[in-house]
Amino acid sequence: MTNQESLFLSQDGHQLHLRHIWQQSGGTPIFMLHGAIENGLIFYTKKGKGLACYLAEQGFDVYVADLRGRGESTPKIDADAQHGQFEAITQDIPCFLNYISETTQKKVHLIAHSWGGVLLASTLARFPHLAESILSKTCFGTKRMVTVKSLQKLFKVNIVWNNLAPKLAKKKGFLDAKKHKIGSDNETQQSLADSVAWVKKSDWHDSHDGFDYFQAAKSVDWPPTWHITGCKDKVLGHATDVNVFIGESNPEAKFTLLSKASGNKENYDHINILTHPSAVNDHFPLLVKWLKALS
Repeated sequence: MTNQESLFLSQDGHQLHLRHIWQQSGGTPIFMLHGAIENGLIFYTKKGKGLACYLAEQGFDVYVADLRGRGESTPKIDADAQHGQFEAITQDIPCFLNYISETTQKKVHLIAHSWGGVLLASTLARFPHLAESILSKTCFGTKRMVTVKSLQKLFKVNIVWNNLAPKLAKKKGFLDAKKHKIGSDNETQQSLADSVAWVKKSDWHDSHDGFDYFQAAKSVDWPPTWHITGCKDKVLGHATDVNVFIGESNPEAKFTLLSKASGNKENYDHINILTHPSAVNDHFPLLVKWLKALS
């Protein structure tokens, strides 16, 4: 059974929650970051389930973040919350990474789900010196733009995310994704607007200060990077769009599409790629092998 504790880091008037999960001391550290309208619970349960707990059982020293206002971070997102992606990229993520590096005195592996991979890549592009302390980066279902065309895309992205969600957020002062059952955590109006701007076919520029992440990414000494997605992820992490993001962030990254046709146990979608019971005996062991080879 793994050990778990909640750590809280002070940053810009917020208490950022970092869930520390380990089985033995001294393991190689892993930092895990969730995506939009979710929190760190995509990676773990307090009863010991999930990828984070699995990795801890394999000897890694795991740290799972809740970005400001999400999960157990405080204060919670409400109508007064003004922060967006800029704060996550320039403050929260560097705060987490610096804490882990200073605490463990070791280089760290990065693992992200969905939009978390975009935010991590943005941080490394803006602060390339941080890449010096990174052993690897693994992204599950990570895309920046949605370029594929389908009825699912039309409904989930064009209608719900790009149009309905901003209207709901404007009415209440924030996107109450939990209430509307479109996500497991909420978003500020600003973070929603930031992601909507990037999800549409767009340049990879910061809406806050115009920083050009695309150009900056070309100069980053990227760590070994692996992008993984499931064949049933038809919109939020479609293989086509994952590869578009690989092209604009780290063209040397390797890519894997999980499917029964490729020998996997399931045809995974955007969420169960991390939560399906079969994952523990399917792609999770392959990830461990890769991480240990790079530790």
